[in-house]
Amino acid sequence: MTAKLTEEEQKKEVEEACEGLKSVDINASVEPPETGDDNKVEKKKKKRNRKKKGGDEGVGGDDETKEENNGTENNVKDDLPKDAQEGVSKKKNKKKKGGGGKVQTDPPTIPISELFPNGNFPEGQIMDHHIALNDQKAKERFTSEEARALDRLQLDMYKEVRQAAEAHRQTRQHIQRWVKPGMTMIDICQELESTARRLIGESGLDAGLAFPTGCSRNYVAAHYTPNAGDKTVLEYDDVVKMDFGTHIKGRIIDCAWTLSFNEKYDPLLKAVRAATEEGIKHAGIDSRLCDVGAAIQEVMESHEIELEGKTYQVKSIRNLNGHSISPYQIHSGKTVPIIAGGETTRMEENEFYAIETFGSTGRGHVYEDMECSHYMKNFDVGHVPLRLQKSKQLLNTINKHFGTLAFCRRWLDRIGEARYLMALKDLGEKGIVDQYPPLCDVKGCYTAQYEHTLLLRPTCKEIISRGDDY
Repeated sequence: MTAKLTEEEQKKEVEEACEGLKSVDINASVEPPETGDDNKVEKKKKKRNRKKKGGDEGVGGDDETKEENNGTENNVKDDLPKDAQEGVSKKKNKKKKGGGGKVQTDPPTIPISELFPNGNFPEGQIMDHHIALNDQKAKERFTSEEARALDRLQLDMYKEVRQAAEAHRQTRQHIQRWVKPGMTMIDICQELESTARRLIGESGLDAGLAFPTGCSRNYVAAHYTPNAGDKTVLEYDDVVKMDFGTHIKGRIIDCAWTLSFNEKYDPLLKAVRAATEEGIKHAGIDSRLCDVGAAIQEVMESHEIELEGKTYQVKSIRNLNGHSISPYQIHSGKTVPIIAGGETTRMEENEFYAIETFGSTGRGHVYEDMECSHYMKNFDVGHVPLRLQKSKQLLNTINKHFGTLAFCRRWLDRIGEARYLMALKDLGEKGIVDQYPPLCDVKGCYTAQYEHTLLLRPTCKEIISRGDDY
């Protein structure tokens, strides 16, 4: 039993305790005393150092570091505005879309092969084959194991044509953003062709342009490109058919659209584009060419356009058509009409087709007119003896640079040929090189064109040239 302290003694004891606390340095670090001999102390120090180092560099440390980094990235992204967050995500997706390659510049300068170094180029639009009434031939192809096996055998060819398609897409979308009224047609063609050559990675007959850039204006429907010295200027009221092709190892992409700045021509463009889509819809393995043409004409001629207070029915240009495509041969035998009637020939598996339609406010019939600019070596021509040395030299140049692909005078100028018109005429008279002059409807009318290249795969049809623009 302890003696009870008086009130004064308790007060004195508290004051002494407070004085003791004031003398303590609260910032001082207290090290526990090391016990034992010097060796034991040194071992403990080394052990503490190893534990500290392991926390930074060991397995557990790596996991913690990753978690901290992920957390930091998430926090940074959360701190950004919503638009910036979306921009980060889009940038990552864009790189992924490119197969781990580079990101395209604006204007485009990087070859498509570098954007997709793994060789997996973007696939076109996939559609089922058209099934006509009481037609069982095209059914269940997509799920057929036999058809899928045939599809896999041709992957290398699919990659080639998809590379050409991607070069076409990026080139035309650049031109759609870049072109303005007041530019000369020759400048527009040179910009388009130089861009396409860079993107396709031009390499002799293995890769390049498949035919000259068509930029036919207004009543001229096709096959016009400016020759040297042509000073034609693009006007605000022009309706221009932009038609060009790319190829990889002769696998051709033939694709076109209509360029117009004045909205009053929109009904004409809408009619032709809708007709092309209808043709694509009815195309497929075992489809009859005449049925495709009938479907196109029905849609085309259901449209009207009003110009200067007068209403015109949009007419299919009856002597222009789509066509099959083979390696290094732009027109390979089968024609796809854009009016009712025609051949009952059927489309077949593994064939390429250019589905193109032309609409007009004129007569709906074209004829050859104006100065010729398009030429192409006859695909089936054999050996023809030539007497003129200049003709022999020009033919060697054509064989080396173009083969059986179409070319124009500007391209001959570009590779250094000069004074070749007589030789070119001689080759034409001998049936070695064919001329393709501009095709014109009645003067004062307007024509429009849309075109896509599609492949009839064993399992499906692929619209290879499809893009976000059309």
